[in-house]
Amino acid sequence: MFPRESCDNVSFPITSTASKPRATLTAQSSVIPAGGSVTLSCSVEGSAGWKFDWFTRDSVSSKAQLMRGNEANRDISVSQGGLYHCRGGRGDPVYYTEDSSDVTIMQIIPSKPTVTLQPSWTQIYSGETVTVRCEIQGGEGAQWTYEWRAAKLNTPPTSNEYRITVTESDSGGYSCRGRRDYFFSEWSDIITLTVSYKPRPVLTVSPSWLSPGASVTLNCQVEHPSAGWSFYWYKAVPDLSEKSSSYELLPDGSGTAQDSYIIHGQTHTAGYVCRAGRGDPEYHTDHSQPKFVWSAGQFVIFDL
Repeated sequence: MFPRESCDNVSFPITSTASKPRATLTAQSSVIPAGGSVTLSCSVEGSAGWKFDWFTRDSVSSKAQLMRGNEANRDISVSQGGLYHCRGGRGDPVYYTEDSSDVTIMQIIPSKPTVTLQPSWTQIYSGETVTVRCEIQGGEGAQWTYEWRAAKLNTPPTSNEYRITVTESDSGGYSCRGRRDYFFSEWSDIITLTVSYKPRPVLTVSPSWLSPGASVTLNCQVEHPSAGWSFYWYKAVPDLSEKSSSYELLPDGSGTAQDSYIIHGQTHTAGYVCRAGRGDPEYHTDHSQPKFVWSAGQFVIFDL
């Protein structure tokens, strides 16, 4: 007769969670440099033995596409912009985690825009209207949005150009880049806008003394005189009661291309004024200080 043997019960602890774990996706960088790549890492917290599936899509509304599956390595390298997510799986049959949240990866493409200023005058004055434009070579027809770096703190527009009526505070460097889907262009080179205070032209008269009936030449000079100015010529008409004067436009004295104006047959002492304008809409300088032509025929004395 054999002795009876007893067997002790042995229990093994099993931990169960109420919900599936969620994979976590992290990126080395959110922007792929031109010609480069970034590393994505997928992990499942608190457990081991996972393999990983990687998915990508080219828009929020598109269906995810499996790009790599059943990968033992938790890291992969990607060189294309897009939306990425991952999940973990283990066992047989395979048990899957919840998908990770999407990670957006932008890619810089080797295309550098150009910033232009219109008008392209070397000197811009406070109150003038300037168009700043971002142009991407070969990007015509593409649905780009635009990001601006400007010296002035403002909310950048998303279009490729904007018009500003400038003040001295708008002086500084401007650059831009384009964005389309998950692609950035490179930043453009910086173009510098220099804004000066509103100019006052200088009027000269020759001669300042003349015989009755002779001719006199007026010259109006503005800084950077070759930069698109037209000129306006006025006679200063005294108002003796107010001890001041008003300005009366001279015949054919509106918007002349030449910076000089000839008065024929002057017989009286008179004061003259000029100003300049350019652009569309037209921007006008201040009026010059009045200059007098003294005639031997008649003297008129008034206070401007």
